[in-house]
Amino acid sequence: MQSAFLGVESSLTSRRWVGPGVEADRLAEAMAQATALPRPLCQTLARLGVPEDAAEAYLAPTLRDLLPDPHALRDMERAAARFLKALRGGERIAIFADYDVDGGTSAALLIDWLRQMRAPSPTLYIPDRIDEGYGPNVPAMSDLAARHDLIVCVDCGTLSHEAIAAATGADVVVLDHHLGGETLPPAHAVVNPNRQDESGDLAHLCAASVVFLMLVEAGRQLRDSGAQGPDLMAMLDLVALATVADVAPLIGVNRAFVRQGLRVMAARARPGLVALADVARMDTAPNAYHLGFLLGPRVNAGGRIGKADLGARLLACDNPAEARAMAERLDQLNTERREVEAQVRDAALAQAEARGLDAPLVWAAGEGWHPGVVGIVASRLKERANRPAIVIGLDGDEGKGSGRSVSGVDLGAAIQRLASEGLLIKGGGHKMAAGLTVARERLEAAMARLSELLAKQGAGVGGAADLRLDGLLMPGAATVELVEQIEAAGPFGAGAPGPRYVFPDCQITFAKALSGAHLKLRFGDGMGASLDAIAFGALDGPLGPALLNHGGARFHLAGRLDLNSWGGRQTVQLRLEDAAPA
Repeated sequence: MQSAFLGVESSLTSRRWVGPGVEADRLAEAMAQATALPRPLCQTLARLGVPEDAAEAYLAPTLRDLLPDPHALRDMERAAARFLKALRGGERIAIFADYDVDGGTSAALLIDWLRQMRAPSPTLYIPDRIDEGYGPNVPAMSDLAARHDLIVCVDCGTLSHEAIAAATGADVVVLDHHLGGETLPPAHAVVNPNRQDESGDLAHLCAASVVFLMLVEAGRQLRDSGAQGPDLMAMLDLVALATVADVAPLIGVNRAFVRQGLRVMAARARPGLVALADVARMDTAPNAYHLGFLLGPRVNAGGRIGKADLGARLLACDNPAEARAMAERLDQLNTERREVEAQVRDAALAQAEARGLDAPLVWAAGEGWHPGVVGIVASRLKERANRPAIVIGLDGDEGKGSGRSVSGVDLGAAIQRLASEGLLIKGGGHKMAAGLTVARERLEAAMARLSELLAKQGAGVGGAADLRLDGLLMPGAATVELVEQIEAAGPFGAGAPGPRYVFPDCQITFAKALSGAHLKLRFGDGMGASLDAIAFGALDGPLGPALLNHGGARFHLAGRLDLNSWGGRQTVQLRLEDAAPA
């Protein structure tokens, strides 16, 4: 086992610190010498697996270079042609979307595109999470087919054989990214990079990206006929939001989607996103953190505990006044969601800890737990244990649950295997997230089997308390210029975690408790340089009290670097995550 970084076997949050290996250090040093890039940036690039000769291109990703040919996906040409036929013929179009951010943005992309083409407004249908559950169902599809010529299922539909068969009289096009089964539903076209007969090269795309590629292909077919489609680059704000919120890995074209989408979003041209940013009190240019932690949860709030289609309607809205009203309602629902989540989180964590956090799978199930928050709570358990996590709400004879995975462990495939073995009523998803329905009497057996399947993939091998670090940094070296250079290696998120540095042997010169259990700090190295830090929620655990009552002791401080803007001036701040006595 690699020796603990700075000798920290157990930090203030009981984690073992793990630094870069010898090989990563060697690669970073060679890259720094060859490129003249700052060593901290080279450490991040080396960890991300970027070769020395590709560093420059990686720091400036472009859609021109990275956008895949839509024809690389099966059924794409057929799907776009059917979509254009409906447009040209004035056919009645329905959009059946999932109730999360990816589904909402996918629907909004299609609605916006059709509006710009001056087509009749499509019908938007998003199922109720509690009453209907995920994906197309027979009554809804049958009803939609009776009133429409084309149904486009976005972020769902790949496993919906019976429901799509019920759409008699209408064509169905599926634009999805969830793991496919051995057979496809009887749809006119199924475009999905995770179909079993696909190569898997584009498996990292979210559904909104698949929709975007379909619109790229539609635009090509329009140009071939002498017509012109809408400006697709202006729609990348929606693709960026979906990519980050759906925890799609930020690799390949996904990086370019998010980078360009953030630039589009900064122009504040989409009324729905402007209203959402304002209620979330975003006062700086948007970044990946804002998408994942401020905007995404609010869009999701409608599908979790409110009206299922509210988020999608907001994203598609072109009226600023209506958008403000919907954004305020989503903000209110998000506050209510946090209260419900806190109750379930506390109960689930207590149950999981009693069961043990060192197994390949961490899980909890409870009576009446709201199905709209079990996914978020599963994320919290996953973060706590560094293992795949499942949280299930029980109601009657069944339980509906949601799971989140860790890097390198395909949860969706394991869930689908479990369903095929008959231990689940149904289940599916993708590598990092999945949903399931299980009979109460089979709960224990299903979770035991799932743990076994995940263990075969390597779940549970890493230490539950490992904190991975990119290297050492001194306060004087943490400049605005350095942080901007490091951010060029982003955006950071799933599949490409942001760098985390340790400031060694530092003295705390200021500490103050803030509302919300946060802690504000200032620290220095004793040689004149100092840095501000904030530790979110630290006072709820052992970290905050230990630093607040430091008594002059010196600490190694670990976290991520952010830029703060205040009064037209930018400063560097450490987002403190952990500490250890020096």
